[in-house]
Amino acid sequence: MADLGSIFKAYDVRGVIPDTFDAGIARAIGAAFAHVVGGPAVVVAHDMRPSSPELATAFGEGVTSQGVDVVFTGLGSTDLLYYGSGQLDLPGAMFTASHNPAEYNGIKMCRAGAAPISSDTGLDEIRRLAEKGVPAHDGPRGSVTEKDLLPGYAAYLRDLVDLSGIRPLKVAVDAGNGMGGHTVPAVLQDGGLPLEILPLFFELDGTFPNHPANPLDPDNLVDLQAKVRESGADIGLAFDGDADRCFVIDERGEAVPPSAITALVAAQELEREPGATIIHNLITSAAVADIVRERGGVPLRTRVGHSFIKATMAETGAIFGGEHSAHYYFRDFWKADTGMLAAMHVLRVLGTDDRPLSEITREYTRYAASGEVNSRVDDAPGRMAAVRAAFEGREGVTIDELDGMTVALPGGAWFNLRASNTEPLLRLNVEAADDAQVAALRDEVLSIVRA
Repeated sequence: MADLGSIFKAYDVRGVIPDTFDAGIARAIGAAFAHVVGGPAVVVAHDMRPSSPELATAFGEGVTSQGVDVVFTGLGSTDLLYYGSGQLDLPGAMFTASHNPAEYNGIKMCRAGAAPISSDTGLDEIRRLAEKGVPAHDGPRGSVTEKDLLPGYAAYLRDLVDLSGIRPLKVAVDAGNGMGGHTVPAVLQDGGLPLEILPLFFELDGTFPNHPANPLDPDNLVDLQAKVRESGADIGLAFDGDADRCFVIDERGEAVPPSAITALVAAQELEREPGATIIHNLITSAAVADIVRERGGVPLRTRVGHSFIKATMAETGAIFGGEHSAHYYFRDFWKADTGMLAAMHVLRVLGTDDRPLSEITREYTRYAASGEVNSRVDDAPGRMAAVRAAFEGREGVTIDELDGMTVALPGGAWFNLRASNTEPLLRLNVEAADDAQVAALRDEVLSIVRA
C-alpha cells in the first residue's frame, strides 16, 4: 500500500474521500489496529458523514480478519465511543473527521478503557503495518455483533451530573447537523429533566448544509446566538461534528470563553473533591490556575492535545482537565473528553442559581484574550526563531518551550506561538489585562510572523 503519511496525524487519521482515504485503506488500518492493540474485540462507531458507514464496515472487516471480534454500535458521538471503550473495557475506533469539511473523514482510535493512542504510543506502528501489510491470521475470523450504546451512555452521564432538581431552563442547542442531533435528545430530553430544548440543525447530515460544524469559528455561532436572543433562552450550546466539544452562549447571545467553562467546572469538581488536581493546557487563561488555587485545588499545566492531558491525568489522578479548544476531560469518564458532560455541569450551576449565566461566568473571566490567530507560513521554525530573538533580551521576559514557545511579559501579559501538527500554520494565542494590550501584543507578534 502507498505511503499513508499524509493521513496519519499526531493523534488520529484524517484524509479526503476518496483521494487519500477510502475503504481499502480503512480495511488495512483495521487489520493493523487489531494486530497492534489486540484484545478480544474492538468497539466501532461512526458519525453521519456519507462515507462513514462504508469506512467503518471496511475497518471492521480488517479487524475480524485478524481473529478479533467487532462490537458495532452504528451512529455515535466520539464521547459515546469512549463510553463504550470504557464500559466494555475494549479498544475502540470512531469514524469521524470532527469539525473538518464534508469531503474529509478519519478515525479516532483508543485502547481499552478509552486510553489514548498517539504517534509515539502505537499509531506509528499501526501506520507501518497498514502500509506493508499485516501477517495473515492463522485461525478463524472474528465475529461482528451490534450493540446500542446510546441508552447506557445517557444514563451514565445523568448519574454523574444530577439535573433533576434544577429550576426549569430554556436551552437552545445547535448540533450543526452533526452527532449532537443524535445524543442531545437522549441525554437532555428523554430523561424527564426540567429542560426545554430549542433545537437547531438536529438533522444528521454530513454535508453540513447550514454551516460547518466547527464552533471554534465565531461565524458558526451566529445562528445559535440569534436563536438565544430571539427565544429568550437561558443558555445556548453548540456542538462540533462528532459532538465531543461543546461551546457555551450566555443569555445575551455572547460566547463564554472555554477557559471560563474550564474554571467553572473545576470549581464544581473541587467542591466534590477538595484539594484535587486540575489540569489545564498552556493556552487556557491564567484565570484557570488562579481560581483553582483559590478553591484549594492544585493546578497543573500541560501541553496541548488529548494524549498529553489523558496521560497526565493517569499519572496524577487529576479529577478534571480543560483545554482552550473546548475539550473537557473527566477522571470519572475514563479520563476522556466529553463536551456533553461539561455542558451538564454548566446547566447544573445555572439551574441552581437565580442569576443569569453572564453574571455567573463573569467571576471566571478575568483577562482579555485574542483567541487563536492562525498564520500560514513557509518556514515555521524560522518565524518562531525570529519571534524569540525579538523578545528574549527584554527585561523581565521569560520564555518556555513546553509546547511551542510561551513568552511571559512583565505585568502578566503572555503569548504562546506554536506550529500546527497538521497544517503549515503558526497558531498564536495572546492574553493580557485588557483588549488594548492584547491587540498591541498580537499585532507586534504577527508583524514578525507574517514578515
